[in-house]
Amino acid sequence: MERSSAVVGAVRRLRTQAPPPLQNHNRQQQQQRWEKEKNGRDSKKKPAGGSASLLPEMLTALVLLLYLLGLRGLVQISFQQLVQPTRDPTEFDAPRARAYLENITAIGPRSVGSPENEIFTVDYLLKQVKAIEIKSNHVHTISVNIQRPTGTFSIDFLGGFTSYYDNITNVAVKLEPRSGAEHAVMLNCHFDSVPNTLGASDDAVSCSIMLEILYTLSKSSEPLQHSVIFLFNGAEENVLQASHGFITQHPWAKSVRAFINLEAAGVGGKELVFQTGPENPWLVQAYISAAKHPFGSIVAQEVFQSGIIPAETDFRIYRDFGNVPGIDLAFIENGYIYHTKYDTADRILTDSIQRAGDNILAVLKYLAKSDILSKSHEYRHGNIVYFDFLGMFVMAYPARIGVIMNCVIVSLATLYLGKKVLQPRKRAINYLKEFAIALGFSILSWFVTLIGVLLVAVFICLIGRSLCWYTHYYVSYFLYGSAALAVLILVHTLAKKCYYKHTNEQLLGEIFFDVPVVFWSISVALLTYLGISSAFVSAIWVAFPLFTKLITYKELKEKGATMKFLTVYLLGMFIPYLYLLYLSRIILEMLVPIMGRSGSEIPPDILVAAFIVVMCILLSSYLLKFIYLSRSTKMTLVSLTTIFTVTFILVCSGIFFPFSSDSANPRPKRIILQHLNRRFHSLDGHLEKSDSGIWINGLDYSGISHVMPYLPELNDSITAKCEEGSPLCGFPWVLPVDYLFRKSWYLPAPAITPKNPIRFQLLSKEQTLLDSTKLTFEVIGPSHMALYLRLHQGSTLSTWSLGDGTPTVNNRNGDYFVYYSHGLQAVPWRFWIMLKGSDKSTKGMVTLAIVTHYFFGEDQKSSQLRALMERFPNWTYTSGWASTYDQFIF
Repeated sequence: MERSSAVVGAVRRLRTQAPPPLQNHNRQQQQQRWEKEKNGRDSKKKPAGGSASLLPEMLTALVLLLYLLGLRGLVQISFQQLVQPTRDPTEFDAPRARAYLENITAIGPRSVGSPENEIFTVDYLLKQVKAIEIKSNHVHTISVNIQRPTGTFSIDFLGGFTSYYDNITNVAVKLEPRSGAEHAVMLNCHFDSVPNTLGASDDAVSCSIMLEILYTLSKSSEPLQHSVIFLFNGAEENVLQASHGFITQHPWAKSVRAFINLEAAGVGGKELVFQTGPENPWLVQAYISAAKHPFGSIVAQEVFQSGIIPAETDFRIYRDFGNVPGIDLAFIENGYIYHTKYDTADRILTDSIQRAGDNILAVLKYLAKSDILSKSHEYRHGNIVYFDFLGMFVMAYPARIGVIMNCVIVSLATLYLGKKVLQPRKRAINYLKEFAIALGFSILSWFVTLIGVLLVAVFICLIGRSLCWYTHYYVSYFLYGSAALAVLILVHTLAKKCYYKHTNEQLLGEIFFDVPVVFWSISVALLTYLGISSAFVSAIWVAFPLFTKLITYKELKEKGATMKFLTVYLLGMFIPYLYLLYLSRIILEMLVPIMGRSGSEIPPDILVAAFIVVMCILLSSYLLKFIYLSRSTKMTLVSLTTIFTVTFILVCSGIFFPFSSDSANPRPKRIILQHLNRRFHSLDGHLEKSDSGIWINGLDYSGISHVMPYLPELNDSITAKCEEGSPLCGFPWVLPVDYLFRKSWYLPAPAITPKNPIRFQLLSKEQTLLDSTKLTFEVIGPSHMALYLRLHQGSTLSTWSLGDGTPTVNNRNGDYFVYYSHGLQAVPWRFWIMLKGSDKSTKGMVTLAIVTHYFFGEDQKSSQLRALMERFPNWTYTSGWASTYDQFIF
């Protein structure tokens, strides 16, 4: 019994002690496997690769900062890639083109209808073409034709309106082989300018480039296969009228199989290909094959054609009315002085002219020798994805290939993510749960960042400090960029400290890598489904990160988050980050200057802040994981908060004045002033009321608030009041953009007496068999006028003699708007409208207003208008002229 008791006691002691070595080893392995498989959030013990292997905060932040600044520097260098002039007599000569440019701008402002536009510039162009013909080697023949077209068309630009032109001017020059040619490629520029500006970049430099290209080709001993038509059109600023007159009426237009349109949205720099097609991918291939310094992107094309940028070019006319494919190029740098008095020849670098000339000449020669040109209709199939990389080379492939590539990339992402879902049920559920939570935190951070930064932008607008970044662009980065990054980091830091307090950091890095993979993959799939070719940008942000994950996986798994891992990771992400910064630079290059002329109703800080937030979210999408792989974010948050706070205080204090009068780099505030006579007539034709004054429009959101201290008479007490019963509020708009400029000012002034007054009369009123009333009118007036129509209740406008005969109503204000211009020696403008409804109403059937604009000549500016304009500060650009508004009821 004693021995038995001893045995039992020994057994009991053995059971309470450690298990045998083999059993203990098996349990340890099981425990290790379990800890690796489970999420780790409930474990208070850090696994291998824990905090000891986390990245040091300051070094990590410094590396990321230098990385992004380095990429930004590469982008900046790429935008300065201009070309030194060459003295090769067989190549484009920029100094000679500059001489043409200086001579054209020396003529002065060239508004349609002015002698400067219709006579002096035309004579200069004819003289230069004649001199080129004399010096040519006679391998080709040069023909010149002066066209004076009259016509009318409707366009859905700015809500929709109708355009009518009479006796405007085109100078068409044809260079063709001695043996003749059936087909032609066309090169287009416009030599007219907006009122009061020399239009060096828009578009005299393009016409100068065309003259030099004509000279170079005429001296060549190598004959071309097809003709080249050089169209110097004289009425582009009049809503694309001259191009319509050529493509619909000129006998040479039928031979045109492709065109290159030269435009400007800025002054100098690199010329961007921002539209091609429609379809005809061979045109893009021609540009890629021939251009010496390519610069273009399908992204710019899709952004422009979306309507976000309120502009159109002659490309639209040739595409829609001529069914001709083409390439649209524009200078985009320094849009701050576009359409101002500062757009002068001396601000356009000769190197910029050389670059554009080299590209255009090479592409033009390629097309003029191409076999495809003669049968281009056979190659009209599908679109093409194209984009340049830092101006060094262009990638291009058919859109259908792009769809396949995008689908493959999405499939690879699906396989990568599917592998994590197709695990044992428990592990898959844990992964999906943690992924959903991480996605939630990411979406929350995006939402909070956007709302927070937009609230700052709204506050900046409310205190009158909008556009503080207009001259000092870096202020927007410090103000909105630092705030966006601080909020993004703060949200994820709180998530790390509160929710992920005891979670494996490597697991968090894994999950917060997968979240942007899913985001970008969905973006690729959605954009591809919608047929948007710019989906390739999202595809880049899926393909390269997956490749980077492949090459860094082993380093992260074995050694944790090390500086070597960070370095390899950033190198793997080099292409997507560099290209996205490159695109953002192009967009900002166009966006920021546009904010100075975008109207009084669009808060520019909201748009710029939103853009910066979006860019911060996109650029940080694959970097947020380092918040969870770093030991701390305290100093980063303190630094960003300090930058934002200091910048915010400085902005609120008004230290960053939006505009600049720096002669070398002006950033002017744009203001339009019109000395206006208004007359309102009753149904019986009697003058009901009249007034006169100077109507003032600030072209940016701040209106004239910055100017009021300099001109005390300009204050809120003279805010213009809308005439509710009158079309377009009873004001003389050049184009139907009243919805953009609802804040304007009307300073009473003596009436003007134009020496060339308007004469408007009703010629006839006829009742038709269809119970309609036909009203026929005649107008005699200056070269620029507008017609407004507003129908009364119960009346309809069934047809008219304008456009295509079907009246086009402006869908923004509900009124009908007709833009009119004429050249020299135009006949009286006659038109008729057909109304249905009762003409016995005491209120009439239609309110009609006729508006005049005196853009040049002795009637342009009154003494009162000149005196007022001279008192504006030197950091403003004021453009002024006389106008009249006469309203009638019929």
